[in-house]
Amino acid sequence: MIVSIPDVLDSETVAAVRARLEQGGGAWVDGRATAGYTGAPVKDNQQIAEGSQLARELGDLVLGALERNPLFISAVLPNRAYPPLFNRYTGGQHFGSHVDGAIRLMPGHGLRVRTDVSVTMFLTHPEEYEGGELVVEDTYGEHPVKLPAGHAVVYPATSLHHVRPVTRGTRLASFFWVQSLVRSDEQRALLFEMDNAIQRLGATGGDVQARRSLVACYHNLLRIWSDT
Repeated sequence: MIVSIPDVLDSETVAAVRARLEQGGGAWVDGRATAGYTGAPVKDNQQIAEGSQLARELGDLVLGALERNPLFISAVLPNRAYPPLFNRYTGGQHFGSHVDGAIRLMPGHGLRVRTDVSVTMFLTHPEEYEGGELVVEDTYGEHPVKLPAGHAVVYPATSLHHVRPVTRGTRLASFFWVQSLVRSDEQRALLFEMDNAIQRLGATGGDVQARRSLVACYHNLLRIWSDT
C-alpha cells in the first residue's frame, strides 16, 4: 500500500529545515554509511551524519509532525520509529533498486526496529530539480513518486524501490522506517480502508448503528492482528 501524506510540514517549516540542512557543512557524509551490503554498491548520495545533533533535532521535528497527522497514523499504525535521516542527491546521483534491511538497530539504545513501512518526506519542490523520482516497484509495475516539499509518502519496506538520477538541481528529503503495530501490509491496507469508511460515515451522517458496528470490527481486527 502506497499512501501520500500531504502537508505534513508547512512552507515556513520546510524553509527552516532546508536552511539548517544547507548550513550543515561537515555534517554531510557519504550516504553509504547506513546502507546494507546489498544497498551500498548501488547507493550514490550524501546524508546528514546519523546521530549528529542536527539529525536528532530535525528528526524530532519530522516525527512530531507525523505523530499529529491522522492520515499517517491511520495508514501506518506506528509502534516504533527509527530516527529520521536526511539525504541529498545532485549531479546525477541516484540510488539503484534495492529492498530496505528488515531490522535496524536503534543507535545508542540497542533496541531493534522491524522495518515494516518506509517513509520519505520531500523537502524540495518538484520544479527545483530534474529526475529524483522515488520509484516503488510491485506486481503492478513501477510507481514513480515526486511530491511537493512538506509532503510524505509511505510504502511497504518489503518493496523493491529506487531513486532516479537527479540531473538538475538538488533533491533534499528525510527518510526513515516504522515498525507497525500490524506487520502485514495487506492487513494494514484493510484496516486503512475500514477506517476511511468509518470516517466517511461520520462525516456524511450515515447510519449510526452501521458505523458503530464497523468501529467494533476495526478494533477487534486490530486486537487480533496487532503485535502488542
